[in-house]
Amino acid sequence: MAVIKKERKPKPDASTTRIQDPEGTRRNILEIASKEFALNGLSGARIDEIAARTRFSKRMIYYYFGDKEGLYLRALENAYRQVREGEAQLDIEGLPPVAALARLVEFTFDHHHRHEEFIRMVMIENIHHGHYLEQSNAIRELNVTAIDHISRIYSRGVEEGVFRPGLDAVELHWQVSALCFFNVSNRTTFSMIFGRDFGAPAQLERLKRNTVEMLLRFVAKDEAPAER
Repeated sequence: MAVIKKERKPKPDASTTRIQDPEGTRRNILEIASKEFALNGLSGARIDEIAARTRFSKRMIYYYFGDKEGLYLRALENAYRQVREGEAQLDIEGLPPVAALARLVEFTFDHHHRHEEFIRMVMIENIHHGHYLEQSNAIRELNVTAIDHISRIYSRGVEEGVFRPGLDAVELHWQVSALCFFNVSNRTTFSMIFGRDFGAPAQLERLKRNTVEMLLRFVAKDEAPAER
């Protein structure tokens, strides 16, 4: 009696995934590529390594992003998009200005801590003198929304008499970014130089409170920050 063998269904490969979920494929490639670029920079990153870690072929990566520089630019845009989307989701419109600004600073501090690849990619882009960022209309548009966001909070605070007038929204955004950025970019060197773990949970919480207080004191109409 003949034995009838059942045919095994072939497992879906990367090309099938691409057809069924192109957006998911792009997200997966960008996630892995961001880590690779953040770790090794643009020149040191390897498409072979990204392909191996995503299980998608180099050909598919080039199909979606053109070349390594195109992939780097999309990864940079995606890093900025994540932080701006997070800001947009903050439920702070109904909060008093002081509480709203405090919440924005807390979010920025926490986001940068959780997304160290964003900090490293921004540092790498500064090494490239903003060459790739300059090519991106998307990043400029994303950061316009960030300035609008902080400008509305600041304007409400001035109108209500709790923030001092005459400050520039872009410069205020700079100050928030600088304090939260440094927490990640220089954490390792500070920890080694001063013999203290600046990445420890209790230390991070203390640094975050200090960052919020410094920003509130900076914008406050009086010497002490207004009640939150």
